[in-house]
Amino acid sequence: MSFTDHILIAPLIRGLWINAAGESRIVVPATDAAGSIPAQAVSADLSAAWTGDGFDEVLAAKVLKDAYAVWEAAQKGRAQPSCIRVKVLSGEAVYWIDRELRSARRRSETADASPLEIGDTDTAPSAANRSSVVKNKVVLVTGGAQGFGEEIVRGLAVSGALVFIADLNQAGAEKLAETLNTAEKRIAAVAVPVNVSDEASVEALFKTIADTAGGLDLCVSNAGVLKAASVLEQDVGAFRFVTDINYTGFFLMAKHCGRLLRRQNRTAPGWKTDIIQINSKSGLEGSNKNGAYAGGKFGAIGLVESFALELVEYGIKVNAICPGNFLDGPLWSDPEKGLFVQYLNTGKVPGAKTVADVRAFYEAKVPMKRGCTGADVMRAIYYAVEQEYETGQAIPVTGGQVMLH
Repeated sequence: MSFTDHILIAPLIRGLWINAAGESRIVVPATDAAGSIPAQAVSADLSAAWTGDGFDEVLAAKVLKDAYAVWEAAQKGRAQPSCIRVKVLSGEAVYWIDRELRSARRRSETADASPLEIGDTDTAPSAANRSSVVKNKVVLVTGGAQGFGEEIVRGLAVSGALVFIADLNQAGAEKLAETLNTAEKRIAAVAVPVNVSDEASVEALFKTIADTAGGLDLCVSNAGVLKAASVLEQDVGAFRFVTDINYTGFFLMAKHCGRLLRRQNRTAPGWKTDIIQINSKSGLEGSNKNGAYAGGKFGAIGLVESFALELVEYGIKVNAICPGNFLDGPLWSDPEKGLFVQYLNTGKVPGAKTVADVRAFYEAKVPMKRGCTGADVMRAIYYAVEQEYETGQAIPVTGGQVMLH
């Protein structure tokens, strides 16, 4: 079976197992060719799902559901299979399923087909421990190797998620993943390369996710760039660069993520998934001499609202989070290129004599008297995932600097 087949099949399998268990699952294809198939495996022939018009997801979902039902009818107690044999036009493959990536890989390596016990899924997460809403879920964060993205990745990993760290900075993503895996004593993070403005790269990203974990529960589209300049002076190339990442990049992420999540929904119609775009307070109000950035962020909120209307049919919620200034991040605080230094050197802040003066000027603009932090954004992410009745929203996290009406 080819790498391309996995992105078509793995999300359907993952959705089916999630639907039966009511909790997240990891799905991995066997590393070797389908040879000795455990007797306990489910068996499904998806050959008929490939038609002259392409892959019929609805038919494939029905075949998988029927195959699972046959296995389930022969069982006693609360359990589900840990592997499935799938036949397609190009051959056969075995997929292994478990709660975590490491244990799913171990099953594949040892051919451990013992059934998975289904735990008690009746306990809903409470506001007292909101971070539990992402425990054991599969999450993607773009631009995750540094800045706000790194804060989000760290928060999700500590909360028990499996996080794909997607970034152009592959070395940084790999270093962060290694650090988190050591700290959490499990496979908490996986580094993957992506250029969100390149559709081929984005498509390959979601193929990698399907091949590694079977699917996804939450996509945090965080990658973004900023090149501030006057509309009277900015080069059109710089304007396009910012727009390609901040606006078109989000479109590409939503397109290919939406396709994967739709497949999961074919077999798990009650399982809610989320696409969250990390926007900005500049998406809620104009930004002086920063039109390319604000324009892309304003436009992305339009995409969020439009995608929310379309994707709700597949159980996908789409929301934006609009943070205030991350004053402790490298964009602002870098000692050489940070905005504090730039604004001090250009005299943008009247009367400022030190970097501390510039920081105090911007903190004074916020009713809460401080900049936004990673923890502030994480609370908003947990809220967006936990609630089931809102989609298409732009959630401000600005300390009161921008208030919605």
